[in-house]
Amino acid sequence: MQIAVVQTNPIFGDVVNNIKRALSIMQSVKADIYILPELFATGYNFIDEEELKILAEPIDGYTYKEIQKWAKENSTYIVYGFPEKADKIFNSSALIGPNNLIGLYRKVHLYDRENILFSPGNLGFPVFDLPFGKVGMMICFDWIYPESARSLALKGVQLIAHPANLVLPYCPDAMVTRCLENRVFSATANRVGAENRGGFNFEFIGNSEIVAHNGKILTRLSAIEESISVVEIDLSLASNKKINQWNDLVLGRRIDQY
Repeated sequence: MQIAVVQTNPIFGDVVNNIKRALSIMQSVKADIYILPELFATGYNFIDEEELKILAEPIDGYTYKEIQKWAKENSTYIVYGFPEKADKIFNSSALIGPNNLIGLYRKVHLYDRENILFSPGNLGFPVFDLPFGKVGMMICFDWIYPESARSLALKGVQLIAHPANLVLPYCPDAMVTRCLENRVFSATANRVGAENRGGFNFEFIGNSEIVAHNGKILTRLSAIEESISVVEIDLSLASNKKINQWNDLVLGRRIDQY
């Protein structure tokens, strides 16, 4: 299968043009699944909760309609991050296919000012069966908690789709360890640029990447430019948790000692 990570530089609040720009970048390569950044259409640095409420959307809102239309036209799957307006407002990601919504994830581990803007995720870490393998999602700061990737791995995930707006420098290298310790693939789609609004400044590090089940970095994008990269992978490799005759990374867990 072909997987693509999409690295964008959204203009805060310009939802229509941010979506158009992302789709234009995606149009340049063919893939079975595309991973877009966290909050890719709205931008990240909300001044306050009222501003967030204005830009938040229900799962079937404008962003979904535009992305799903493109997915149908191109017979592909897409993961993208968005501010979800439900009974509360969540920092969410959606997995959609050529015909419909397949899955929803709500960010469990909120970062910095997200803690006063969003509600913590309440759906756990679900895994979804696609024609080419089992896909789960986590968002940005979820990476720093090993339990995020491990929870997905124990449910049989083969690919972790990871929309992000990374500002800390550690994640790209840390995802190598997450993939190694769980024998899974990951695709981190980050953004670039900066947002200095309301006295709060965030500078995003780019470096979107795809990492293999053995920890090999298959592609890593630049720190400053919008771009896209596509890699061919065999997700079935993530089903083998044995690293030698005696060590299976799942069966070898000593849960009686933890």
